[in-house]
Amino acid sequence: MIPNHSIRVGVIIPKYGLVGGAETYVFELCERLALRGEFEIHVLANKWRKGKAPITFHKIPIISFPRFLQPLSFAYFVKKHINSSDYSLVHSHDRIFGMDLLTFHGIPHKTWIRNIRKRPLTLFDRATIWVEQKGFKNRSLKIVMPVSSLVREEVKKRYGFLEDKLMVNPPGVETERFSALDRKQCRREIFLRYRFSPEDVVVLFVSMNFELKRLSLVLKGIAGLVAQEEREINLKLLIVGKGDEKRFRGLARNLGISDRVIFAGVTREVEKYYMAADIFAMPSRFDTFGLVVLEAMAAGLPVIITRSVGARDFVEHGVTGFVLSENPSVSEMIVSLAFLMKREKRLQMGANGRKVAIRHSWDNVADRMADLYRSLLKRGE
Repeated sequence: MIPNHSIRVGVIIPKYGLVGGAETYVFELCERLALRGEFEIHVLANKWRKGKAPITFHKIPIISFPRFLQPLSFAYFVKKHINSSDYSLVHSHDRIFGMDLLTFHGIPHKTWIRNIRKRPLTLFDRATIWVEQKGFKNRSLKIVMPVSSLVREEVKKRYGFLEDKLMVNPPGVETERFSALDRKQCRREIFLRYRFSPEDVVVLFVSMNFELKRLSLVLKGIAGLVAQEEREINLKLLIVGKGDEKRFRGLARNLGISDRVIFAGVTREVEKYYMAADIFAMPSRFDTFGLVVLEAMAAGLPVIITRSVGARDFVEHGVTGFVLSENPSVSEMIVSLAFLMKREKRLQMGANGRKVAIRHSWDNVADRMADLYRSLLKRGE
């Protein structure tokens, strides 16, 4: 039974607590806010996974066929529910017709389709864009919170009139997931599982989309470094997640490094892999944030990313890792890996990165959001 609080917040997300960056963001935030006792959290979703917090869930229908009705129907039924409810604030994490706050996890849909996916607009895309525009132009909208400066820049390009309402609010990381583990024990377990030698330097790659995250560049970088070194180097690549494994196994074989590459598949104990590794690499073609980068930093790993990754906001080039160009060459990857083969260098970078990650815990994100809710309500009195 939820007590009668004065701050009643409606939170909108199609899938709550399920797989995905936005879904994780909303789950971690709402769980913490609801447990504080100051906020009465109502989640408006089509599907959800309940946590431990006292949250009220409201089923929002989605018409799945034809596909273009999905964004339209979700926005319509959310609006219908809000009109019949009495929320102090409406905080959306998805495109709907009207809200007080919007956390924007993607980029404008037209930009995504034309510049990133590089394909013609479908009826589904046009419907999504229409809902997005209606929401951004709604007078009730007070603040838009892009999850990174990269997202903010793209929103400003498409919707310049929103500039005064933009406030970057990145996701957090659950630092306890890593501090609770023993690094040496994790390293022993993972090294034994994959038959690594104690001297091996392990590069970790975590992704559910090998192509988008540029696994090919990581493979070519490792092959290039191995080829240019006069002596044998103990460098291995551990790949966690799923993608076109057959294709990338073939690439590793053609590059002559198949004996250095392990495809571990999907795991529920990814924390152990972070703690066992030495370097984290994700030179993605595009990522609005990239929570795995912050997780790697929380585990004390130096990271290699590109300027097309939103988490670049947290990565200081040469201090906590390397930020490569938007379209990096293989030589850029080789130089970064070669530098991090020096144990003292990667340990220092990893320690620097962990300090940054600790400042961005989910509790700190919840603190900022609670302050924002209060200030908006005070402003409206």
